[in-house]
Amino acid sequence: MQLAHLLAFALSLATSEAAYKGFNYGAAKADGSVKSQSDFRSEFSTAKSLVGTSGFTSARLYTMIQGGTTNSPISAIPAAIAENTSLLLGLWASGGGMDNELAALKAAISEYGDSFAKLVVGISVGSEDLYRASSEGEKVDAGVGVGPEALVSYIKEVRSIISGTALSSVPIGHVDTWTAWTNGSNSAVIDAVDWLGFDGYPYYQSSMSNSISDAKALFDSSVAQTKAVAKGKEVWITETGWPVSGSTQNLAVASLANAKTFWDEVGCPLFDETNTWWYILQDASSSTTPNPSFGVVGSTLSTTPLFNLTCSNSTRPSTSAASSTILSGSAVASGSAVASGSAIAAANPSSSGIVTSATPSTTPGFTVGKGFRPSNSSAAAHYSSASFTGSAYPKFTKTASGSSTSTSAGSSSDSKSTNSGSSSDSQSTNSGSSSSASTSVLATGGASSVSSSVFGALVAVLAFVATL
Repeated sequence: MQLAHLLAFALSLATSEAAYKGFNYGAAKADGSVKSQSDFRSEFSTAKSLVGTSGFTSARLYTMIQGGTTNSPISAIPAAIAENTSLLLGLWASGGGMDNELAALKAAISEYGDSFAKLVVGISVGSEDLYRASSEGEKVDAGVGVGPEALVSYIKEVRSIISGTALSSVPIGHVDTWTAWTNGSNSAVIDAVDWLGFDGYPYYQSSMSNSISDAKALFDSSVAQTKAVAKGKEVWITETGWPVSGSTQNLAVASLANAKTFWDEVGCPLFDETNTWWYILQDASSSTTPNPSFGVVGSTLSTTPLFNLTCSNSTRPSTSAASSTILSGSAVASGSAVASGSAIAAANPSSSGIVTSATPSTTPGFTVGKGFRPSNSSAAAHYSSASFTGSAYPKFTKTASGSSTSTSAGSSSDSKSTNSGSSSDSQSTNSGSSSSASTSVLATGGASSVSSSVFGALVAVLAFVATL
């Protein structure tokens, strides 16, 4: 009996320290149509079985509201329950729709109970709202945001709603860019949250030297700066990635080879060590591909990725090694042109078989760049309120009277708009490889591995048991 108790204790330590590993999931498909429960379930199932990985078993959401409804809970929740996929919930804080977000949260708690609650690893109140509301965001018409005072108020509301429910112990945070976190005027938000969600894209840091060879250093530096102001609170990597196709941002080239390098150098050290949600599983359809496109799978949802997702001890593949990372049978076959209707449209393969450039069509209503921001100029950050239709990222249009209205718009990838070379997007990671000493466990909520330190503790417990 004593042995059983000790083993149970050791395993509880292990599972509590496991890191979550997943993707970001928007409320709509690339063509703008609303995702159904079956759509979410197909995505979650695919993420768990991606070739070359141990499985991505967590999902970050941007809204609690099912697209096309006023405040019904998003259908990603029952899909996650069916697939045992853990959830980082999101409440869209900008645009005046928080009351509906809170109503959807309450309804989800009531409707799905413990089967839902056990999968929730965190709640994010807002996404990049501080950036959009900043002078930096206004310069690039980033969209409607909210300031720190409003966010703190929303965070308090969420704490009140979950108090006494099955979600009462779930940590609450906010997701934003690193320049928003390091801006001292936003410190009240840091005080109010349990963790800081970090969005960072060296690809968009076009005012700096941002080639793929500089990407890891930019990422590391920005997360280090965020951690320096986090007041000891955890920093979760809520968004990062490198595009497989699209426009060039200063020295940053969108390509499969560079996406693979960024995955190896930034992603692999994070996976299973730090809570991480990658951008993105899929952001293209047979008819629509955003520019840039970040999807690790092409226009057809498949467990075969566009590039090799296997992590190794090597942090940087050689040029010849990168050539071999494009998987045969994927949307881009080595040495051949891109398949018709694939995620990488109108691309020309280089002599090595790697696609080095592409000019995919843009997603209707959006432009190239960073953030979950409509492209039309009327979506500028100076709008303080707007109607909200249930989309995770409403499209704002100016009416004749100058007020703003919104319609459901966007894509499954939450298409991004230009950040005008801002340095507001980058992150850092732990040094080392994801292949460092760790062991997989089956953890409640989808965490997939145990850190080496916890594994060592487990071994120590077992050694102690042997002496009894």
